[in-house]
Amino acid sequence: MLGDLPKHVHIIGIAGVATSAIAIALHKAGVKVTGSDKGFFPPVSTELEKHGIPFYAGWHPEKMMADGMPDLVITGAASGTQNPETMFARDQGIPSFSYPEIIGRYFVKKHSVVVAGTWGKTSSAALLSHILHEAGLEPGYMFGGISLSHKHAAHVGKSDWSVFEGDEYKSSPIDPRAKFFHYKPTRLLLTAVSWDHADLYPTEKSYFEAFEKLVKGMPSTGLIVANKDKVGVAKVLKGHKGKIVWYGNTSVTPAEAGVLELSQDSRSPKQATPVDGFRGNDNTTYLFEQVKQSKTGLDFMIKHGEESFTVKSPMLGAFQAENITGCFAMAHELGVPAEKIISAIASFKGMKRRLEKRFEGDITVFDDIAHSPEKAASVLKELRDIYDGKIIVVFEPNIGGRERDAAVKYNNAFKDANIVIIPRLTKLKVAEGKEPPMEGNELAATISKTHKDCLYMEDDKNLVNFLVSQTKKGDVIAFLGSHGFRGMIEETVTKLS
Repeated sequence: MLGDLPKHVHIIGIAGVATSAIAIALHKAGVKVTGSDKGFFPPVSTELEKHGIPFYAGWHPEKMMADGMPDLVITGAASGTQNPETMFARDQGIPSFSYPEIIGRYFVKKHSVVVAGTWGKTSSAALLSHILHEAGLEPGYMFGGISLSHKHAAHVGKSDWSVFEGDEYKSSPIDPRAKFFHYKPTRLLLTAVSWDHADLYPTEKSYFEAFEKLVKGMPSTGLIVANKDKVGVAKVLKGHKGKIVWYGNTSVTPAEAGVLELSQDSRSPKQATPVDGFRGNDNTTYLFEQVKQSKTGLDFMIKHGEESFTVKSPMLGAFQAENITGCFAMAHELGVPAEKIISAIASFKGMKRRLEKRFEGDITVFDDIAHSPEKAASVLKELRDIYDGKIIVVFEPNIGGRERDAAVKYNNAFKDANIVIIPRLTKLKVAEGKEPPMEGNELAATISKTHKDCLYMEDDKNLVNFLVSQTKKGDVIAFLGSHGFRGMIEETVTKLS
């Protein structure tokens, strides 16, 4: 497969987590890689520089051609269809592909394991690739995050195995197909299916149809490892004739999860039958139970048939027990011995910006990508379950979280935090005629309606000084949001240490 690789690839939008990882993977495989993007920031910029991959800011066809005509161009999802480089490549007849198409062409192996679902897929894909690597299978892989246990988020691999995060969002501005269709799964880990990405899937039906099509495309000899506790998963798999192995929580029955087919003349589960293939705790089922969470991580049991396994993980978040169990089930079904799986789980450190512990001393500092009120609430609940001290959260929402229609979602979203701080928010471009988003002071006022201690702090230096002065031994500082907080995390850690 490596012999088929192009000699020179230019990536338009190279600063993305996925595209930069693909750039490094292709570079390490001997491909000449160049790239461009709107802007560059660590850690992506430093990783590209470390590997000697040339890049520049902006869209400049003349720079794109400085090292000769590329054999092909990869267009990142956020690069747009009308930027000068994309149009130049089209005019010059340079083959252009989305990055999922490149993965499908050069990374997918004979045994393609794909992790798909509305949530849980990034952490699960990273963990599963780590397990298979530790088991000696040397898989190729790609996932859309930064793992604390992988050197890079993409790797070509040396064997017939590959593991990919199967995103349901469009492949590129010119390719509306879901990314996972390019990965040709022979094994599928299905974590959850719940309507999302309304801009691409305007109806719940259209969203579910994408997953149904993915399932129908599985080979007859394929394997699906599916979460029994999610209603959407059951709907997508209804009628599937291939092999299904189920996983989930011992305390959640299929009936409680809605994984029962209701009779047509009743809203109750009367006359209901289980989803095809689910038979309780037998050899087609992996169930987790007795989840214990502490400052050092998770400890729980996985039951499979007559066997029980004790699993320990340094990751925080009780929800990770579900992701871990899905990965355990898939790896075990692939023939990896349980003791090797358990050892790999214990050594997997988790993902950057997923309850990432940036500092631990008398005070603990966390960084998480939770950029919506719902996700912030979930993260804060996990922290409150672990820590008894004061929790101060610094929060910056994504674009959707600043829309005025989203105000109602902030009601009681921060109930598990003692103090909420809204920093100066990132400046957004507002289309003509569109209502401007909430600014920091407005967002603070919105949260204050249901939280008695919410502050807006315009000055970053004052914010950091406030955090340090208001915390004592046992307290937690949590930075939640999709942006980088302009160095405030690093400055806070420096002052605390």
